[in-house]
Amino acid sequence: MIHIAETVAVGSVEGFLDAEERDRLAAIMNGFLTNEARARFGARRATSIHEIPGHSSQQAMAIYEPAGRIEVPRIPDQAENLLQRAFDRARPALSRVMPSITACRPWTYVEYGGGQHITGHLDGIAPDPLAWPRQIAGISVVISEAEAGGAFYVESTSSDRLWNDRLQHDAQEHGYADGMWLANDGADHSADWYIAMPRTRWSVTPAPCTALLYGSQLTHGTDPVTRGHIAKFISWLIAERG
Repeated sequence: MIHIAETVAVGSVEGFLDAEERDRLAAIMNGFLTNEARARFGARRATSIHEIPGHSSQQAMAIYEPAGRIEVPRIPDQAENLLQRAFDRARPALSRVMPSITACRPWTYVEYGGGQHITGHLDGIAPDPLAWPRQIAGISVVISEAEAGGAFYVESTSSDRLWNDRLQHDAQEHGYADGMWLANDGADHSADWYIAMPRTRWSVTPAPCTALLYGSQLTHGTDPVTRGHIAKFISWLIAERG
């Protein structure tokens, strides 16, 4: 059963990667990102992993990443396999915090330079939270840190405005624990109600090779990079139908 606590939780897996694995990932991506590839996945990119109903890809990108970023939605197989092995190693630690997780979606590589960041938003459980699979949490692991700026944050809130519905008697029938709440759609900077909603920010700069976990119904984002650049891999941890 999926419990709401999993979808608003934060966690970390220290040593998700070891130093050799981090260096290997950096080498793979440095080899992959030629000057042409950097332009194709950066300034010339016309699509995004983020979507907003009723908005074009370009509009969604302007809202989520107003200063741009490098985004590689399909990484080289060597990097993908290495990260999936790291996920498999981390399963015991993950299951203590988010026990309904059964799999990790394919990884995406992102890179932020000066002034670049991702605005606060919720990922959500799924376009249809009663369909399978369901996103329980996001996961990110930094392989190259910025000299300044770029901190990751989550935001908590007690506002009723965030929540749309509470599953009542049929919660368990749909794979949720009793009392499960579902967040409103459109919880991002395209919505005036979300921008105006009071929130409290919690920022973190993790140690190298640490994976951060953030629930799918929890606001998260990053501060702008002020010097250097930050490179990380991100993915989503899901629950599949049992």
